[in-house]
Amino acid sequence: MAGLSPQITNLVIILGMMQVSKRIPMEDPNTLMLVRGGYLLSNLIMICVYAYTHFLINKKKDMTTLKYVEPPQMGSTEEPKLITTTVHKYDVDQMKALYKAQLMGVGMMAVMHLYFKYTNPLLIQSIIPLKGAFEGNEVKIHLFGKPAIGDLKRPFKAAAGFMSALQGQTPVTQDKKSLEAAEKAGRGGAKEE
Repeated sequence: MAGLSPQITNLVIILGMMQVSKRIPMEDPNTLMLVRGGYLLSNLIMICVYAYTHFLINKKKDMTTLKYVEPPQMGSTEEPKLITTTVHKYDVDQMKALYKAQLMGVGMMAVMHLYFKYTNPLLIQSIIPLKGAFEGNEVKIHLFGKPAIGDLKRPFKAAAGFMSALQGQTPVTQDKKSLEAAEKAGRGGAKEE
């Protein structure tokens, strides 16, 4: 599936796993324990990948200054905000967001499985988040050693999705015109340590 967008491959995996999950006897306690074990193993692998990537970020500790303009929240009357930080701080913040997203996913899955007794999503959630972890920008840069150019240039562009298209919000930008406008407006600019 090389060359296909991650959204397309996710859709193919979801549709395939839905068909597979219909044929798996989830009523059997042994099968259910295997599926739960697979889900836990997948999350353990993700946390190990994230922790090692975080370790590599802290080991490298790139203190290069990074300036970018962050757009205001949708519906807000605020001006775009100038952010001045370091590459290390930016990467650590991105990793914190990944940890938080994983924790939220596990929490939602726990409610769906333990409270509502849904078992089929365990299969899909064993694969899609793990695939997403290896497709993450921080993992590509620090774990796989890809250069931070193009789509991997910091600040990362927001993932194109349905909601971003509806909001019409431009991703964070690093162009000179936007930076100068934000500096003149006097919004932000304090370097975060």
